[in-house]
Amino acid sequence: QVQLVESGGGLVQAGGSLRLSCAASGGTLRSFVVGWFRQAPGKEREFVAAITQSGNMIDYGDFVKGRFTISRDNDKNTVNLQMNGLNPEDTSVYYCAASSVTHVTDQSQNYFYWGQGTQVTVSS
Repeated sequence: QVQLVESGGGLVQAGGSLRLSCAASGGTLRSFVVGWFRQAPGKEREFVAAITQSGNMIDYGDFVKGRFTISRDNDKNTVNLQMNGLNPEDTSVYYCAASSVTHVTDQSQNYFYWGQGTQVTVSS
C-alpha cells in the first residue's frame, strides 16, 4: 500500500515561489506516473502537472504557462513541484497522486493513490 505525503505548502506573497514535495512510503514511486492536482473551495479539482516513471514525458495544466516545473528523484522516492510567479488564483490545496498508467495523464480517475494535500495560500 503506497502512501503519499505532500509537504512544502504555506503562505507566500504574490510573485513568490514555493517548492512542493511528494514522498512515498510503503512502496516506490518509480513505478508510477505522478501527478499534481489542486482544488480550491467551491471549485472542481484541477490538473496541475504530471511526470512519467522515467521523467521523459511531462505535462502541465494550461494555466501553468511556464511558471511551474515538475521533477522527480527516483533514488529519493520523491516528486517535486517548483512553483514560481505565484498569484492569488493559485491559492488551493495541492495533492500529489500516483497512477500505474505508462503515459502522462491529466485525468484524476486514472490516479489510484492520493496524498492528503498541502495548503498553498498566495496573498496579494
